[in-house]
Amino acid sequence: MFARTFGATTLGVDGLIIDVEVDSAAGLPGFDIVGLADALVKEAKERVRTAIRNSGIQLRQEKVTINLAPADVRKDSSGLDLPIAVGLLAAYGLISAETLDKYLFAAELSLEGECRGIRGILPMAVKAKEAGFQAMFVASDNADEALLVDGLEVYAVDNLAQLVGFLTGQERLLPAKPQAPIREEREFADDFADVQGQFQAKRALEIAAAGGHNVLMVGAPGAGKTMLARRMGSILPPMGAEEKLEVTKIYSVAGLLKGSGLIEERPFRSPHHTASMAAMIGGGSVPRPGEVTLAHHGVLFLDELPEFNKKTLEVLREPIEDRKLTISRANASITFPSSFVLIASMNPCVCGWAHDEEHECKCTDYEIKRYKQKISGPLLDRMDIHLWVPRVKYDELAARKRAESSAEIRKRVVAARKIQLSRLKKYHLFCNAQMNHALLQKLCVLEPAAQQLLKQAFQKMGLSARAYDRIVKVARTIADLAGEKNIQATHIAEAIQLRNDRCLEV
Repeated sequence: MFARTFGATTLGVDGLIIDVEVDSAAGLPGFDIVGLADALVKEAKERVRTAIRNSGIQLRQEKVTINLAPADVRKDSSGLDLPIAVGLLAAYGLISAETLDKYLFAAELSLEGECRGIRGILPMAVKAKEAGFQAMFVASDNADEALLVDGLEVYAVDNLAQLVGFLTGQERLLPAKPQAPIREEREFADDFADVQGQFQAKRALEIAAAGGHNVLMVGAPGAGKTMLARRMGSILPPMGAEEKLEVTKIYSVAGLLKGSGLIEERPFRSPHHTASMAAMIGGGSVPRPGEVTLAHHGVLFLDELPEFNKKTLEVLREPIEDRKLTISRANASITFPSSFVLIASMNPCVCGWAHDEEHECKCTDYEIKRYKQKISGPLLDRMDIHLWVPRVKYDELAARKRAESSAEIRKRVVAARKIQLSRLKKYHLFCNAQMNHALLQKLCVLEPAAQQLLKQAFQKMGLSARAYDRIVKVARTIADLAGEKNIQATHIAEAIQLRNDRCLEV
């Protein structure tokens, strides 16, 4: 007898509906799963048969063939256990197959028949709603996550016997109800009020937060580079509904989702400098998100930039420029989103005291040059702001007066972002850093004096076309913070000053 059920897996950060076809026929007993299933899914036959038996259901010894369609996509989710089990019971005539096309099943089965939670439920639920399914059956652990999708009935199932009782009309099962969200005023543990001095650095990070610009901070050890970077999240604007859903889907697929609601806080990822290329951009036979995707709509902080493997740094070029990343494997080609603010920090030399007035640098010119050459020119060119971070003076450290708080800085950032959203909304962009050259020409009007100043800087500094675009973007953000319609000479001057390459010279 033939039966069909529906399950789901993930492909990149999106859900994918899997058509589970089950055929049971007389013949030499066997259990085969076809349709490009990996080892995790092929092992489902042992889990499913044992779970059915331990749920008090006895099956005849027949030849069983299960096909997972589409057959050209590799499946690697243990969440296919439940639809395979339901399909098998329907093929044996123990469950009516007439209503199964309205339901989507996604859960792992234990040998006792208990339903276990899986990762990636949110994108599966989103896809289920788009495909028109009436209801989705998930493990109790995943119910809150699936309920984040409005307009889809979700049933929390504890075990296979409970589900069979519901599908045969012997047991009542009510749809799960979403928990009332707890809204709390966000308080950041790391506040810019704790940072004494460093006025230029705080101004630069305010501009970066307002426009979504990348920042490279160079300074002596203990100058406060890491302290500044970790407070970046406290001044970024709150995420919109679309951004929250995208970030939550990514963390669901990665198995890092905590709590029962959408992620409210922008991600802050700080991988160690020993991180591999695969950890940074994602990888695997079926690619999984890496650090650049986990930082989507948030901050990616690379501390001690020259200590990272050079090949690992070079693969960041495309995600920084294109704000997405395509990973191709033999079985799949996946595109991951990677729109993040890159904050990087480094010392000016190996010992850390180059250009410092009070400490003697013990590095030779060759050692300094070799140290800085670990960062390629094309990667540096993609950093909008090159910032020298000096050591804090004693009087600034000993001052009793608290500095400006993150809340005050954030108000200005949010006001600037609102201006940008009104200008960029029809282009489906969020901030100035996302504009391409064509949009710069169209939306960034330079006053004559600003145009002349930029021309002089371009010729004197030998800027590239990319550097030109990034200076204009930063100047546009400075103008937005000032509430100015056009870009003036003072805005261009500050943008050029923030692209300070002195700290990168030998």
